[in-house]
Order: sequence, then C-alpha cells, then structure tokens
Amino acid sequence: MRFAVIQFGGSNCDRDAHYVLSEICGVDTDLLWYKAGLPRAYDAVIIPGGFSYGDYLRAGAIAARTPVMKDIVAHAGSGRLVLGICNGAQILAESGLVPGVFTINAYPAFICREVCLRVDQTASPFTSLYRPGEVIRIPIAHKEGRYVAPEKVLGELSTEGRIAFRFCSPEGELTPESNPNGAMENITGILNREKNVLAMMPHPERASELILGSEDGKKVFLSMIAHIERSGNA
Repeated sequence: MRFAVIQFGGSNCDRDAHYVLSEICGVDTDLLWYKAGLPRAYDAVIIPGGFSYGDYLRAGAIAARTPVMKDIVAHAGSGRLVLGICNGAQILAESGLVPGVFTINAYPAFICREVCLRVDQTASPFTSLYRPGEVIRIPIAHKEGRYVAPEKVLGELSTEGRIAFRFCSPEGELTPESNPNGAMENITGILNREKNVLAMMPHPERASELILGSEDGKKVFLSMIAHIERSGNA
C-alpha cells in the first residue's frame, strides 16, 4: 500500500499529512512535488491544504490546471482514492472532480478554530469507521471554504448519499450558529458520484493525535486504509 501527498507552491499542510500517514498510520507515503506528476501507481492521493499559487485568481484555480491534475483525474477514474483537504478541496472542485465550489466565507475573514462536524455518510471509503450521525471535532482554517452549489446539485448530493460531513452543534444539530462560514445546508465534505473522491474543508491531519486535542480526524485516514485492504489492492 502506498499513498502520495502532492506539494504545490504554497502548500503548507503537506508535511502534516505526510507525518500522520507515515508515522501515525504506518503507511508508506511519498511526498511529491507537483511537477513530478505521479511517477508510479498509488492506492490513494492526498491534496493537502495551504495556499497553492497564493490563491491568486480563485483558491485552487491555478493548481487545478497544472499537468499533475490530469494524472490525478485519471487516478480517480480508475477507482482509486483521492482526498482533498481545505485548499485540496478547492482544487478538486476547480478540476471538476466534485461539484459546486468552495468560495469566500459569508463573513469574509479567515477562520481558524475547532468545529463540530456531523458524519452524514458512513458508506464511503473515507468514513466507514465512523458511526452514522457521529459528532466529531476537527479544526478549520480558511477564508474561502463556504460550499455553494445549485439547488439541483444539493438535491443530488443528498439523495445519492454524497454529503460526508456537515457543520453542526455539539449535539449534532444543523444550526446557523454552528455553520462558521455560511456553507449551504451546513455542508463541508462532499463525495463524487463513485464515492472514491472526498473534498473536505476541515483538517483531519490536525486532529489525529490526542496531544493536539482530538484524534477524530484519524479515522478518515484509517477508513481509507481499511478500504484499500478490503479491496485487495494493498
């Protein structure tokens, strides 16, 4: 089993993700500069957070048009896993791997704090180790993280079980007060139609050790590992 973490100019959560995968989860993980493409077959690709290309034009817009994304789109098309975190989620949306956009927060300021998330979908390679409706604590750190999509897309995401995470209260309620960036329907983690691509704004790599205050995010990575092992590709 081998994972890849992609580094763009401006990535700043790449080494965090690499550390969690390799040291906490025990997975062989390559840290790849984006110009190298994908030099070999990987079981999963992680696009980490940060500010690729300084978030010029739109967050993730330039990175989404680099050659490595053609490799990642092909990787996803083969059924293998892709996880985009924060800026990575913006890149996945810009590249068309998931619908909708992650745009500027309703109150246009950078938000960096722990939030509560409700796990709405556990039948996915990224969430299978959570309980349905489980409330978890994971940090966010973004200015452009508000999920927006047409009503038709929102309906499809809901009926097809493609909403992985929503902002919620500690009791699991979907309230305006628990929605820090004004995301439509409190959505902050979405899956593609095949459910092998997840775009999420919160940072699971920052909640993978108790010393950091929560290890709720570790189950995202462990779920991916369990899925790969079950599929027989490890």
